[in-house]
Amino acid sequence: MKASNWTVYGQELGSRLFIGTALYPSPKVMMDAIRASRAEVITVSLRRQTPTDSNSGDKFWQMIEELNCHLLPNTAGCYSVKEAVKTAHMARELFDTDWVKLEVMGDSYNLQPDPFMLVEATKILIEDGFKVFPYTTDDLVLCQKLAELGCEVLMPWGAPIGTGQGLLNPYALKTLRERLPELTLLVDAGIGKPSDAVQAMELGFDGILLNTAVAEALEPETMAYAFADAINAGRLAYEAGVMPKRDNAKPSTPTLDQPIWQQHG
Repeated sequence: MKASNWTVYGQELGSRLFIGTALYPSPKVMMDAIRASRAEVITVSLRRQTPTDSNSGDKFWQMIEELNCHLLPNTAGCYSVKEAVKTAHMARELFDTDWVKLEVMGDSYNLQPDPFMLVEATKILIEDGFKVFPYTTDDLVLCQKLAELGCEVLMPWGAPIGTGQGLLNPYALKTLRERLPELTLLVDAGIGKPSDAVQAMELGFDGILLNTAVAEALEPETMAYAFADAINAGRLAYEAGVMPKRDNAKPSTPTLDQPIWQQHG
């Protein structure tokens, strides 16, 4: 059974997995893994490859086109508003999309986004007609500010990029889901294994964006299959409604028509 479709900035999607194109051991492994993931949106970094590069860039672009996925260019590696905005404009021209995953880093050690520059860059890009997917922390007030600027999608981290630590603060993520019910929320960064993705989806998140967890697996293609199934299962569980936790046991076997002595054990 497949989970329900969803809409991202007016685009209907079937898969709830966004997947990256970096860190794979070879282009073929990348292609096989992305196909196995059933993802319909892939992230591409302007700073890593561009379609106009006459050497490796052109071949990379041809492979990306073969996948027939929606592109989400990112501003990875940017540490200033000016740099991020410039990169976003270049990406829009080269990749012919107004979608942009906005990354404005504030710390080179844990790659945490700078909240002040992120808000400033988001404001500029939305005014310039971009559909912004901000990579942010799980801070509620920051996410509220980004929503007020016009973001329909927010992508808070589960843990720092590439750490595979999973959801370090499920309470904060749950709070975001409860307080921002109208927004599309994806967990971006920190996912290490399929069960991390299931946990996020069961909290009510709409999707998952990941890269390293698949690209650095021993068998990326197999791991991509695992994540595709896990994300679908997590969403189905959320849609079905997870039973409440209880402090006391509750018998699962009906006691109707049983003798009283059997009912009380």
